[in-house]
Amino acid sequence: MSNKLRQEIAANQAAAQSLNRRSFLYSIGASLGSVALSSLLPQKLSAATAGPLSLKDPHLPPKAKNVIFLMMEGGPSHIDTFDPKPALNDIHLQRFTRSGEAKSAMESGTRYYVQSPWKARQIGQSGAWMTEPWQHLAGVADDICFYRGCQVDSVNHPTALFQVNTGNRFGGDPAMGSWVTYGLGSENQDLPGFIVLPELSYPQGGSPNWGNGFLPAHYQGTPLRPQGSPILDLKPPAGISPEHQRENLNLLSRFNHDHLAEHPWQDDLQARIENYELAFRMQMQVPGILDIDQEDDKTKELYGIGDDETEVFGRKLLLARRLVEKGVRFIQAYSGGWDSHDFLERAHGQRIRNIDKPIAGLIKDLKQRGLLDETLIVWCGEFGRSPDNGIRDGGAAYGRDHNSKAMAMWFAGGGVNAGHTVGSTDEIGAEAVDVAHHIRDVHVTLLSLLGLDDNKLTYFHGGRYKQMSQFGG
Repeated sequence: MSNKLRQEIAANQAAAQSLNRRSFLYSIGASLGSVALSSLLPQKLSAATAGPLSLKDPHLPPKAKNVIFLMMEGGPSHIDTFDPKPALNDIHLQRFTRSGEAKSAMESGTRYYVQSPWKARQIGQSGAWMTEPWQHLAGVADDICFYRGCQVDSVNHPTALFQVNTGNRFGGDPAMGSWVTYGLGSENQDLPGFIVLPELSYPQGGSPNWGNGFLPAHYQGTPLRPQGSPILDLKPPAGISPEHQRENLNLLSRFNHDHLAEHPWQDDLQARIENYELAFRMQMQVPGILDIDQEDDKTKELYGIGDDETEVFGRKLLLARRLVEKGVRFIQAYSGGWDSHDFLERAHGQRIRNIDKPIAGLIKDLKQRGLLDETLIVWCGEFGRSPDNGIRDGGAAYGRDHNSKAMAMWFAGGGVNAGHTVGSTDEIGAEAVDVAHHIRDVHVTLLSLLGLDDNKLTYFHGGRYKQMSQFGG
């Protein structure tokens, strides 16, 4: 990018962020009599000197700077991954009763306890439990903190996903990545602060899983398409030079600011102006970041790139590492297909093979680059699975149902207590019984690792201050 272009961009941003007399008076008049006056006005004034994604001071000394959130959509089974339950072996295919009593009888239409299709073993110096399919993750077990006491409120996929992602199971609230970028800003003003790497098919509930909710539009997640161009219209049309684009944007910006001066209450217009500028800057940066073929063969092999089973998720996680290096604050990568109501061994086995090597590669890569201590990796689904299910084909195709009272998750890097397992479920994995916490408490803990105090990370909306741990209106 030429110096002239950089100067024009900077000048245009300054114009976009300045407060004219009309908008300044409007911001006062609109706030008179409001309990929010003391905080809203400083927010407006500070916005005049800094963009919405500019760096902000944390509330607390941070242990992590960035987040890579690995969302296993569909609800992976804690029993068949990181929380094995050998007691199920003794009651396998015995009838389930609410009292917990197991009765020997194969009756059509009833529910039965089912054991895991895999054996489990303890790994590393930490003695962390993993089932046999985890071959590569076992090599980094001592870098992980496992938590086996998380609970949510819903057993429906969309509402549970909304709750894990936003704190509100009914949707419409800001995603965690939105709260984080709102609270801390981003180190790279030429890229979105919150980037999402979805599957080809969006998760249940769709884009509100990474929406900005009532926060300004700058803080919503930006999804990168897994096929084709990651961002539509990222490349300018043939024959259109950067200088030509810059002239067009300058003209559009003047029109938009004239309109904004007459309608200062339209916050979406200000966001749209700044998004045009961000999109222009992204055209310069994004193509190079997305070109993971620049990486050497050893690094690509570390993530499983080149292997049909691990290629897709491996590319996502290598891209996540590159985005962290470029200063993106929050990246969320999705892996779907974990809703194993039947054929558990086949379905979960395939999913584990798809992600096992890429995740282990990510941890090793961040560690060797000195980035693991400041990058928090989170692995979880929207809920766990039940110790029982209906049986098909004489028991050959059993799976597990949804379970909101017991789910496993784990964390690596970012100041977590590596090499430890926290919490436990009962002997059959039906419910968390030790160090049991609602997902809301997990959110508050993750924010604190980033230096954010949930009680101070608030936004005035709908007549009151809102925060991630207190959802809704």
